[in-house]
Amino acid sequence: MARKLTDSRIEARRPANAACRSRLAAIARTILVPLLVINLSNCSGGGGSSSATPTQPAPPGNNTSVNVLTWHYDNSRSGVNSNETGLTPANVTSAGFGKIAEFTVNGQVDTQILYVSQISIPNVGMKNVIYFATENDIVYAVDADSISGSNATVLWSTSLVPAGEAPAMSQSGCGNINPNGVTATPVIDLNRNAIYLVAMTMNAQTVTTQYDRLHALDLATGAELFGGPTAIAPTYPGTQGNVLNNMIVFDPVAQHDRAALTEVGDQIYTAWSGMYGDCAPYSAWIISFNAGTLAPSGAIVLAPDYEGAGIWLGGAGLSADAAGSVYVPTGNATSNLMETPAIGDYPESIVRLAPGVPLTVADFFMPSNVVSLTEGDEDLSSAGVLVLPDQTDSSNVTHYLAVASGKDGNLFVLNRDSLGGFKAQNQVVQEFPNAGASSSANFSTPLYFNSNVYLNPAQLPIVRFPVSNAMLATSPAAQSSVSLFSVPTISASGTSNGIVWTLGGAVLYAFDATSLNTLYASNQAANHRDGFTAPGSSFITPMVANQRVYLGTKSSVVVFGLLNP
Repeated sequence: MARKLTDSRIEARRPANAACRSRLAAIARTILVPLLVINLSNCSGGGGSSSATPTQPAPPGNNTSVNVLTWHYDNSRSGVNSNETGLTPANVTSAGFGKIAEFTVNGQVDTQILYVSQISIPNVGMKNVIYFATENDIVYAVDADSISGSNATVLWSTSLVPAGEAPAMSQSGCGNINPNGVTATPVIDLNRNAIYLVAMTMNAQTVTTQYDRLHALDLATGAELFGGPTAIAPTYPGTQGNVLNNMIVFDPVAQHDRAALTEVGDQIYTAWSGMYGDCAPYSAWIISFNAGTLAPSGAIVLAPDYEGAGIWLGGAGLSADAAGSVYVPTGNATSNLMETPAIGDYPESIVRLAPGVPLTVADFFMPSNVVSLTEGDEDLSSAGVLVLPDQTDSSNVTHYLAVASGKDGNLFVLNRDSLGGFKAQNQVVQEFPNAGASSSANFSTPLYFNSNVYLNPAQLPIVRFPVSNAMLATSPAAQSSVSLFSVPTISASGTSNGIVWTLGGAVLYAFDATSLNTLYASNQAANHRDGFTAPGSSFITPMVANQRVYLGTKSSVVVFGLLNP
């Protein structure tokens, strides 16, 4: 029997022993590799064809205040680096911009590259450093200014695989990443001099026994910090999923941390989906840890009476506002919803968690067609949530808004003070097709720049929606000439020289942020000059810092920048 539509669905659930506080006895091996120069001069790197004349790069920028510490630059997930003074629409052309380096690494890079300016490396000095991890559970710190051609100086490299273990492999016929070590983009805390990562491993003998652990590594040396790593092994009251005695038990074989890690206050947040293919009983876990001790601090399952509802996000991290509230989209429950979800269950929703711990639901929005969304596998969590800056309407009233778009093709503008709950008619600020006149499943977290929201619905052009008087235009003011399946990002100098960057397979694109005209594509130059190894995922997002653009591939890191005249 269908349940009555109601807005009083939030019911506090307190996990019993929300997360295991036991520490690992065996600490992952750390391999420090000081000043190792990687050289792949004998490798083609660019899809089997190299340029006839090596590209000569211009020096990187000298902005020593640039730091990229989290996915898409900030916790609002604006996707904008507004401190890029060197790259402009005038100089990002195939004549003066191109691939300047590609160096091989141990494993596929699915994380966004992170960047720290002027960090002190023991016995080396002050360096600008890029950080990333691979699916082989290897973490790298590379001298950003050393990268040229096929060379890069590795300041340190660390394996997160303990003795007797190996990087995890997909099980139960599920998953599309093998090996499956570090998928989620790390987060960096400069005050603690730490980079936080989730690594997935397995017993090298039994294979089916798998482990998920949170690591905190010293930015300067790669050494484990705070007594870590910490095993991820929470339980939570519930009736569906991997249940034992009315408790959902976290199962590393079924769960996958695709979403970038997020730090809010003193807490590190991790968000969990299932494996590709939706098999095995997974749940919509949010699990938090104290950033200073790595002690588990909270755990919640957002649909404890259903399997599934995974938090996929297309590589994005959870979003947070200035008050510390955290915004979590969820996906479809894999068990068939024949009625309105029960109180305390939030499949196909945008959930706001109250600041801090314990983790509690403060508000939510669930579309009125939640049942059909679930039956159609139309996840609302296919991309992250954009938290807009405060918007003022024509009456000078301030509005606090968020933007989200999932696989159903709708774009939702939500009031963060009252997300809308669950009603017969959606109580949202705006709802319209995510490409204006048309729509598509969406996997790109919306961007915000210069009073515009940008989006790339799958296999459609990138679109720009102006924002005025606290409302989005419902038709795009501009769109790219290229249709893509991508996760764009933006660089700019303040509010000028905006450039939208994205990938289309093994092609890097740059678009003018106002007109969305194509400025550059890496397949424009002759003789495959700017060709590179294909990324391993459609969710790779470029990172821009100090006049250079960084991205990971199946086996390498590629760097683009200005060329010498």
